[in-house]
Amino acid sequence: MGADTSGRGVIRRAVAGQRRDVVVGSLLGAAHQTGEALVPVLIGLIVDRAVVRPDGGALALWLVVLAVVYAMLSYGFRFGARAGERAAEQAAHRLRLDVVRRVLAPHGGAEAGRPPGALVNVATEDARRVGALNMALTLGIAAVVGVVAGAVLLLRASVPLGLLVLVGAPVLMALGHYLARPLEHRSEAEQERAAHASGVAADLVAGVRVLKGLRAERAAVARYRATSQASRDANVRAARAAALQTGLMLTLTGAFIALVALVGGRLVLSGSIGLGALVSAVGLALFLPGPIAVLAWVGAELAKARASAARIADVLAAPGETTGGTVEPSAPGGAAARTASGPDTPASATTGPDTPTTAATPTPGELRLHRLGHGGLHGIDLTVPAGEHLGIVVTDTADAATLLRCLARRCDPDQGRIELDGTPLTELAPAALRSTLLVAEHDAQLFDGTLLDNVTAAAPAGADPHPAMAAAAVDEVAATLPGGTTGRIGERGSSLSGGQRQRVALARALAADRSVLVVHDPTTAVDAATEARIATGIRRARTGRTTVLVTSSPALLAATDRVVLIDGGTVAAEAPHEDLVRDHPVYRSAVLT
Repeated sequence: MGADTSGRGVIRRAVAGQRRDVVVGSLLGAAHQTGEALVPVLIGLIVDRAVVRPDGGALALWLVVLAVVYAMLSYGFRFGARAGERAAEQAAHRLRLDVVRRVLAPHGGAEAGRPPGALVNVATEDARRVGALNMALTLGIAAVVGVVAGAVLLLRASVPLGLLVLVGAPVLMALGHYLARPLEHRSEAEQERAAHASGVAADLVAGVRVLKGLRAERAAVARYRATSQASRDANVRAARAAALQTGLMLTLTGAFIALVALVGGRLVLSGSIGLGALVSAVGLALFLPGPIAVLAWVGAELAKARASAARIADVLAAPGETTGGTVEPSAPGGAAARTASGPDTPASATTGPDTPTTAATPTPGELRLHRLGHGGLHGIDLTVPAGEHLGIVVTDTADAATLLRCLARRCDPDQGRIELDGTPLTELAPAALRSTLLVAEHDAQLFDGTLLDNVTAAAPAGADPHPAMAAAAVDEVAATLPGGTTGRIGERGSSLSGGQRQRVALARALAADRSVLVVHDPTTAVDAATEARIATGIRRARTGRTTVLVTSSPALLAATDRVVLIDGGTVAAEAPHEDLVRDHPVYRSAVLT
């Protein structure tokens, strides 16, 4: 992705990236337009040399020449349009990839303030409009050549007619650009409204079960109706602006062509040009509205593309939720070990020949929170040794959400720091951090596809997903699907119950096999018997790996090595689950009521 993420930069990259096809399409289109301009000239020559003075041989010769010109303009249009369309589609495709990469970028931030539907609209319709500028540019360059060719041929027939076209065509083009300005603003408003309507629709579809449960269908329909009507009104205003621009341009073009015909007729009556020249002039006068109208259309397409490019640029230039971070955590020794010894230091330089291997390559995954302060959290000090199975109970759900955001590095703490194997998260490259530490949130989304595809979405290549599926009791879910693990679960897991979706999401997190796994309330919709089985399964699947369960589930907490209670934004207590249940009333209230 280029450094220039302005609207002009988006358009510049979209065109420059397809310059080969644009150039080829423009040249072939120019050949087509030149051929179109030559046709009336050749017909005029045939009239002068083979009709006014009958000559069968000359007639046959000029008819062959006319056929060759027709073949040239036909193939020029066919292959030129193909090149232009290919440039448009490839540019739109690359823009879609740019938008998706930005949305999925490890530092995040592109989705802030934008509903999913709005981002989909940017990645589809806006990308299509900017990509279509390549086709418009191809046709526009060809149209300019056509106007110039027509003017030159008119100059050969009559200097006054040629000068009239050379002066009038640029004036028409300038008027077209001026008339397209209102369309650009209304097109931008139209796309904004359409994106908002798409976002509202996506929200309603995602929450349809909740809406039905609350019997809020009427309110939801009323909300979408108002949004859709606003989008329709913006679309109508944009269509009116486009119709006005097109109508005015057609009127001006028609008046211009009438003026050319009038001047040509007076020249014929005065004897300045002959019958063949008159035929050529009339034919060229009929030809010129085509390329001039194309130029007006190009102006409208440019206005739409500029509005869409500005929206794409807003997404591409959106500030990240976090910044910085370049260190890559090492697999066996952890980030701290790599920092101490350096990436190029031989093992013998730090361990010696007789040092046991286990001392040289400690298990990675130590997590430390040092005086962490952010939002409602204050002075959190917590060390999670590598391989520990830790439970965290947070009495305030907002504090739990803040803790998860900091651990996932979706935000950086206001005070203190979080370290992974001795290296602050702010120094780790975001992509490398996510390959080591995974925060599986409570509302994790599933994707349309098979059960197995969802479980293995983040799993290492060639890894066996079945232990993770067994640990999360997904084998029971597979038994209810036609086709078992290869059965489709629908968009967002729509064919599954809430508890089944939670189990699939948990299996996906376990199958990812990260050194550090943080899971938030993975079993809130699961029955007690299954929850107890999952608690044992997580412990078994994560043996030797750091696991943090942010939950208030007694079954999950009972399977942990230690539980930390965060109350009022600070660490209030830490001990095994049974001890806290017996000795701490706040903890007892949080997990048993």
